[in-house]
Amino acid sequence: MRFYAWGLLTMANVIAAMFFLRYFRESRDRLFAFFAAAFAVMALDWLGHALTPPTSLRHDIYIVRLLAFALIIAGIADKNRKESRSRGVPVASATRPRGPAVPPS
Repeated sequence: MRFYAWGLLTMANVIAAMFFLRYFRESRDRLFAFFAAAFAVMALDWLGHALTPPTSLRHDIYIVRLLAFALIIAGIADKNRKESRSRGVPVASATRPRGPAVPPS
């Protein structure tokens, strides 16, 4: 039953990676490329779980999962950095609320 579940998770991650790759091709948004790569790496992680015998040490496989989560974090950081540059606003003042200035009373 475990092998069936790991195969199902591998397939689901490959499908998610293909969807994000398609979205990347349509929009050219790099965030989708990072997510596609992360889901492809997660598919390799689940495939590694399925192909590794249960008696062996599996902690090496979790490094692959760590790489997938690092790709997601890098994609989000890249997206935020890219948007703050495109607006021409310094990063420190990017969180300042925009709106009409309220005159002092």
